[in-house]
This record gives sequence, C-alpha cells and structure tokens, in this order.
Amino acid sequence: MGSTRDRLVPPMPGSVLWGWLGPLLVAVFGGVLRFVNLGRPHAVVFDETYYAKDAFSLLTFGVERDALGDVKDPIADRMLVAGNTDIFVTCTPAEADPCPLYVAHPPLGKWMIAAGEHLFQMTPFGWRFTAALAGTLSILILARVARRMTRSTLLGCLAGLLLSLDGLHYVLSRTALLDIFLMFWVLAAFACLVADRDHTRARLAHHYATSPLTDLGPTLGARPWRIAAGLCLGAACAVKWSGIFYLLAFAVLSLAWDAGARRALGLRRPYLGTANHDLPAALATLSLLPATVYTASWAGWFASPLGWGRNWAQATSQGPYYFVFDSIRSWLSYHFQVLSFHTGLSERHDYQSEPWTWPLLLRPVAFFYEGEGKGCGAGTCSQAVLGVGTPVIWYGALAALIAMIAWYVATRDWRAGAVLLAYAAGWLPWFYYAITDNRTMFLFYAIPMVPFMILAITLTAGLVIGPANAPPNRRAVGAAVVGAFTLLALVNFWWLHPVLSGELIPHAQWWARMLLRNWV
Repeated sequence: MGSTRDRLVPPMPGSVLWGWLGPLLVAVFGGVLRFVNLGRPHAVVFDETYYAKDAFSLLTFGVERDALGDVKDPIADRMLVAGNTDIFVTCTPAEADPCPLYVAHPPLGKWMIAAGEHLFQMTPFGWRFTAALAGTLSILILARVARRMTRSTLLGCLAGLLLSLDGLHYVLSRTALLDIFLMFWVLAAFACLVADRDHTRARLAHHYATSPLTDLGPTLGARPWRIAAGLCLGAACAVKWSGIFYLLAFAVLSLAWDAGARRALGLRRPYLGTANHDLPAALATLSLLPATVYTASWAGWFASPLGWGRNWAQATSQGPYYFVFDSIRSWLSYHFQVLSFHTGLSERHDYQSEPWTWPLLLRPVAFFYEGEGKGCGAGTCSQAVLGVGTPVIWYGALAALIAMIAWYVATRDWRAGAVLLAYAAGWLPWFYYAITDNRTMFLFYAIPMVPFMILAITLTAGLVIGPANAPPNRRAVGAAVVGAFTLLALVNFWWLHPVLSGELIPHAQWWARMLLRNWV
C-alpha cells in the first residue's frame, strides 16, 4: 500500500508545526501591513460611496434602500465619514415607494462589509475592516494551498509573502469594494478542491490495498472538502456574478482530477467510473449547493417589503403558495434587469481598461487623490491611493505563466494545468464582454487572478531551485535567483507603498512613483 499511496498522494515532508507556523507568520506580516492606518484616507474612497452605504442599509433595514437620495451626494459623504448615521434613516416604511434601491450586485459582499460596520461603527476603519481581514486570511490560505501543491513549507511561505506584497491585493484589502471578497471565496474554493484531491486519492489508495479492484473502481462516499468548495463557490457568486466563471472551471477541474486518480490507480474504465460514481455527487455539490447558498444570500430581500421590485403587497395577498410563486417571479425579474445592466454597461470612464492590458498594468485606477495639501515638508503635497499591482510580481507572473504552459505541454503536470485554468477563468471571459459589448471594465477586476499568478511564480520557483536530490550547487544558484526576485518584489512594494496607502508625501515623490504615463 505504501508505494501506491505515495504515488497517488506524495507525503508531506517537514514539520507539521512549521507547516502551520510559517504560513501564520507570513499572514501576520501581511495583516500588519493591511491593518496599520486602515482608516487612512479618512474619506469615502472610489466606489465605497456605494458599498459602504449599501452595507449599512442592509445592517439597518435588511435590504438596500435609497435613504440618502443621491448616493453620490458629497455632503452625505462628509457626514458619513464623520460618523453621522442619521442620514441613513430619512425614509420610513410608509414612504416605501421611493426608498427601494436598485443595485447591480448580490448582497453577500455588502453583508461582509456590514459586519465591520457593526463592530467598529460607520467609519472608514469600520467599513474596511472585513476587507482587510479577508485579505489577510487569503494570504494564509494561499500559503497553505501552495505548500500542499509543492510539498514544501518554504515555497508555501514564499507564495503567501508575494501575495502580501502585491499592490493591488494590498489596496483592495484596504478598500470597501466587493472584489476582495470575490477573490477570497474563489481562492478558498480552490484550496478546498486541492485538499479534496489529496483526500480522494488517499481513499482510492486505501481501497486498492484492502479490496479487490473492479473496472470502475469504488464509490467514495461523502466528500466534505468538495462540499466546502461548493459552499465557497456559492459565496463567490453571491458577491459578484463573475464567480460563475470559476464555478464552471472548478467543476470541470474537480471531475478531471477524479478521472485522473482512477486512471492512476490502474482501473480499466476510469472515465466511466467517474461518470457513474463521481459525477452525480459533483452535480449536487458544485451546482445545487452553490445555487442554494446564492439564493440564501438574498434572504433579506425575500423577508422585507422594501426591496427593489419586491412587490410585497401582491405576493402576500393570496396565501402562502402565491407568496412563493410571486416572490420567485419578482426575484427573477430583478435578475434580468441586472443582467441587462451588466451587458449594456458601456459608459466611458477615465480609468477603464481592456482586459488584454491588465497583465501589463497599463491603466490602474486612482481610488483616491488629493493635491495641494500641507504637512509633508514641501510646498506641494499629494495623498493618493493607486490601485495597481506590484510590477515585479506581475511581470514575473507573465514569465511564470509562460513557463507553466511549457511545463504542462511537456509533462501534463496537474498543478500547471490547474493554475492555467484558474487564471484563464478569471481573465478570458472579459475578452468576450470587451469585444461584443464594449463593456466598461477596470484593472481591479483582475484581483481573483492574482493568487493564481503567484502560484505560477511559486511553481516556477520550485523548478528553478530544483528537486531535493539535485546537485547542491544547482540548488544554491536556484535559491539565489528566487531570493533575488523576492527581494526585488519587496523593494518594489516598499517604493510604491506611499501611493498605495494614502500617505501624505511631496508631490515630486508622488510623481516619481508614477512609473508609466497612463498611471497618472
């Protein structure tokens, strides 16, 4: 059994203690970066003017309500930053008609923002708290999943460190937007599926050792890690609809891993075994379960008469059966409105960019900028939050992804295939919308791709260092190359940090950090 198990599930070398302690230390480092001065800038930043207010409305009423009238009202924004929440209760249930607010994204991400507002009040720190927490936890998750994929604690910690040093991840971890939560749930789902792959193959190895093999192989019973992945994918879709791209990709990936495991065991009919034994449960786990989670995220809308398009009076007028029917009809009608909005969103924006420019960081988003300030020791000061990735990491990821393509073509290594598929799921669908609908898009839509870019770098780093039995000189040179790249990433992040974190600096220093003309 030992050789079969080791072939299907390579053993994890090193200390279990360090397998957790190392990633935790890296996550603490990234968390300190994200939580220090989290309330800076003390202002409503970019689309926080929507999501921070929607989140507080959910916390107060259970649904989004237009209690402010104009959500872009600068006076209301100033009152919001000052912590005056009275501006949110100007609409009473008797005035329900003007109060329901049309929103274009599902509620879960805003509920997550609302959790921070509940804990720390309606302040910049409060509405950014859960974003910083999700960003910090994603560092830990990536370090652990990279360790599992590479069977190396050192490489796992490298992955976590690089994610903590990425500028776009850093900025979104300090801003109350939805995309960091989408990235978090997508990464968590991927980590669960990788764990499920190991556990499934271990079960198959155990069956091989204890029971006679059949052509199709055994059923595998309950798979808690894949159930957890289904929950996470449902949560991703309940933050933003673009989570559906990952849901489809990861469902295919999980079934491909099941078939590969049965084939590696030597079964005569592995694909039929997967179709008979794995596919039915996968359909329930990776379709019905995410749909249930998504629907449950709308519980506040279903329970409240104040949601947009809710039609509560009509739904409650003819008994419980009509209530269910009319509620679902109204909910689906709302979804068709949102779909029309997203497919028709082509309004010009100063910071929009096309998806094929994202890997090159050609047009980042200025989340916040104030000039002509004082207190920086110079005649003209600047305070900025620029949503841009760390160039050393992003350009290094381009080279690493090319290496992953070559590696997969040469070896069919499952890790390279998984990284490439996940990256493609977050990137290629936007090409369709850019070409067919001329849709307005932004660089920060790429944030779910970032963990997989870093996984590509980490896997490439493993190839550069070489296997454990490689000559010592070869491993020393490889380690030096990887160490030099990591140091460059650290220096690059340190250089950009003032314009990522809203630090007040002389205007000349801000200008020096604008590496490309399009960054301005």
